[in-house]
Amino acid sequence: MSYCSHQFSLSLLALLPLVSAHGYVAQVAIDGTDYYGNVPNANPVPSIVRQINDVAPVKGANNSYLNCGQDAQLASLVANANPSSQLQFWWKGGDGSNWPHNIGPIMTYMAQCVNTTCDQYNSTNAEWFKIEETGLQPGDMVWYQQNIMDGGPANVTLPPTLAPGQYLVRHEIIALHLANEMGGAEFYPSCTQVNIQGDQSGVAPTSDEVTFPGGYSDDDPGIYDPTVFDTPVQYTFPGPPVVSFAAQVSNTSSPTSSNSSSTTTGAPVPSSTASSSGGGAQCLVSTAQAAFAMYPRQPRSVSRVMR
Repeated sequence: MSYCSHQFSLSLLALLPLVSAHGYVAQVAIDGTDYYGNVPNANPVPSIVRQINDVAPVKGANNSYLNCGQDAQLASLVANANPSSQLQFWWKGGDGSNWPHNIGPIMTYMAQCVNTTCDQYNSTNAEWFKIEETGLQPGDMVWYQQNIMDGGPANVTLPPTLAPGQYLVRHEIIALHLANEMGGAEFYPSCTQVNIQGDQSGVAPTSDEVTFPGGYSDDDPGIYDPTVFDTPVQYTFPGPPVVSFAAQVSNTSSPTSSNSSSTTTGAPVPSSTASSSGGGAQCLVSTAQAAFAMYPRQPRSVSRVMR
């Protein structure tokens, strides 16, 4: 057995004891180019996704980890993107299986990395604005989170007039299967580092910006929801409104073709000059790649934005 094959097998074995009932962002695609994340608490490889140390959810609206996830660490890379870029977030369970939850919203925020590059930016006091919120499919009976449980990605379009600069993209699932009790909601935030190109001028007004923690309260409708299992579901999104310059997304639940062209790479050419860390140069197989090797991709599906 070669060294790389041996390391790959060890990576698979390392995934087995992880908790499958929770999860993390294992991969992000930007306009067809795929970037691997890191398995929580594993030896990191260069990535644009900030690594967390635990697949368990963040609990409580005042938890400091609501910012970017459980003890999230700076990522070493920053990926180029453009206004209206198409982003896809692939969530996995802790053992590499499909995402385990299907009740609750999916929301995406952005914050500019002020006075530095995102690979150096401390997001503790970041000012976040919401660019999309995705809830229930037509009929108000099934959540779009079900598409992620079925193996599809969460789809996000960046605002078409977003001002250039380096940003964190905070993609979040809130699992509501325990939200009929106060404090039961499970938060799964994840932060991805991007560099927006162009000469646009779209910026969020301060009235639409929040901090995390600070953007939610435990008793907000949509976080504490005693009627979450009543049908048809009546749901109120927590947090600020979606910014006015966000992309308009077609309300459709039809899956997109899985035959679209895609470039998969562990570490695409970044805009950041940060040095790569972790992982041996002779074998560029991360545990996140191992997870995807165990579970092939499913057809990509489309989420809708609920206003």
